[in-house]
Amino acid sequence: MINITFPDYSKKQYDKGITGLDIAKSISEGLARNVLAAEVNGEVWDATRPINGDSSVRLLTWDDEEGKATMWHSSAHLMAGAIETLFPGAKFGIGPDIEAGFYYDVDTGDRQITDADLILIENKMKEMVKEKHSFTRRQVSKNEAIDYFTKKGDEYKLELISELEDGDITFYESGNFVDLCRGPHLPNTGYIKAIKLLSIAGAYWRGDEKRKQLTRVYGITFPKAKELEDYLVMLEEAKKRDHRKLGKELEIFTFSQKVGLGLPLWLPKGAELRERLEQFLKKTQKEAGYLPVITPHIGNVELYKTSGHFAKYGTESFQPISTPIPGEQFFLKPMNCPHHCEIYKSKPHSYKDLPLRYAEFGTVYRYEQSGELHGLTRVRGFTQDDAHIFCTPDQVKSEFFGVMDIVMKIFKALDFKDFITQVSLRDPNNKEKYIGTDENWEKAENAILEVAQESGLETVVAYGEAAFYGPKMDFMVRDALGRKWQLGTIQVDYNLPDRFELEYTGSDNEKHRPVMIHRAPFGSMERFVAVLIEHCAGKFPLWLTPVQSIILPISEKYQEYAEKVLFLLTGLNIRAEIDNRNEKTGKKIRDAEMKRIPFMLIVGEKEEADNTISVRKQGEGDLGTFTIESFSDYIENEIKKLTDK
Repeated sequence: MINITFPDYSKKQYDKGITGLDIAKSISEGLARNVLAAEVNGEVWDATRPINGDSSVRLLTWDDEEGKATMWHSSAHLMAGAIETLFPGAKFGIGPDIEAGFYYDVDTGDRQITDADLILIENKMKEMVKEKHSFTRRQVSKNEAIDYFTKKGDEYKLELISELEDGDITFYESGNFVDLCRGPHLPNTGYIKAIKLLSIAGAYWRGDEKRKQLTRVYGITFPKAKELEDYLVMLEEAKKRDHRKLGKELEIFTFSQKVGLGLPLWLPKGAELRERLEQFLKKTQKEAGYLPVITPHIGNVELYKTSGHFAKYGTESFQPISTPIPGEQFFLKPMNCPHHCEIYKSKPHSYKDLPLRYAEFGTVYRYEQSGELHGLTRVRGFTQDDAHIFCTPDQVKSEFFGVMDIVMKIFKALDFKDFITQVSLRDPNNKEKYIGTDENWEKAENAILEVAQESGLETVVAYGEAAFYGPKMDFMVRDALGRKWQLGTIQVDYNLPDRFELEYTGSDNEKHRPVMIHRAPFGSMERFVAVLIEHCAGKFPLWLTPVQSIILPISEKYQEYAEKVLFLLTGLNIRAEIDNRNEKTGKKIRDAEMKRIPFMLIVGEKEEADNTISVRKQGEGDLGTFTIESFSDYIENEIKKLTDK
């Protein structure tokens, strides 16, 4: 007999070889029907995999992220089997689950998969679902794996196998399809009740533009048809909210092939919006004791060798810039932190000086593959609302809480109500990815975990998601459509101060290393604006929107009074413009509604005579008649509701 410990710490004995599915059946048939996988000692397993020793077990359903991942990974496997049937000789790259659904990279030779083929593949998947093919796991030797895919002629799988250790290779079989895969998978294909293949795209093998471009097929599945219906409705709404579409309509930003891919151009209204975001944070930072700094857009390669960025990102970044001096090279700045380390180092510091908080809206440059670029969310040049806090070890927690206060103020001002914090830690099984000592990592990780616990915020822990120099806390926001975005981040770093030999004189008159906290409440201005556009569907908060009100004279006779109103509003710091087109007032109102302008100010004979304005609110209708001063007071009060502490 073996002991199984459940999440509530209750224990029960079972026969050796029991599976997660069998455990579920022992509890209830209803639970068994919903179990997709099992977490065994912290690792997600097939629900049908035997458990042969004392273990902690958590049964995973669709309500668990790991349950969704299992279904979607299994669905990728199912889709690959369907493609192989319809496209004999197809070769396969990788097919992971993603945040919403799955994809598989496929090489179908001369016969390319088109959009028209998606319904054929989808129908074949539905046939295979009805047959309830089991997912069978089998451990194989490296030689056996090589032999199988050599005979099959799949060079992509052979490349993946070459990087694996013998004894750590598994195959999964379902129907006639065999795949190289770690799993886990569903018990059988019958658990998949609703299927939709969404799109195809090109994807270079291993993300390398010099290698062959494969076809990436995207899809999603659900355990209930109703959930698929709801998802497709959400997709339609997402299309309406697409920041690339709205950004163009609202004249926020544009791109130019001549300027270069992934390099956004901010138009006047977008620049004004961005400037107000920056001023909001600058004011908040100043109140919190931050000091402004400015650093160059480039830095000597030696700077990034010292920081470790060159070794980690050098091959994936823009190539070094050479100068007329032989051997002298510069990098477009990929990070602001090395520059801030050098600012700290520019003069001696005492413990009495700390904490020091350096803040900069610093533009950085990273070479993203062209296929990865996406509007403002994935670009090659972006501006971080960056700051670095240099403090003593006993100041870390209080400084961390101080940054969290700033993040909360931003979320309130922008109406982000649904969010969680994700504590991203080092992968304990792959420490080579990171710099620094185990001791430093332990101190940094413990500090973040303590803050997360004391904050009372909903928190999840993700292993392997830390920055290469330290753990971090990321703020994961759900937008109005329920989609999850990573925005603000706070990182605790004991390693860069070591690498740059930063010091302060302590109260004991000895030299000590400061701790460095990296933080960016917005993350990047580009990504933040993109998420904000989609979250509010282009209807920005009143304090932020480029145009707060539009003046609509009912005829040319009242143009002069409209200009007087504009002058007065401008003097009261209300952003307004006049629609002086020779159009009917009804059309002007409809156009203003479409442009998501918060207030329409209608002026005619009565308004001119009384020195008033008739006010309509976007999406709500008439608010009545206001004086200019009372309208200004109204707007001021509306803004205070969001921006006041």
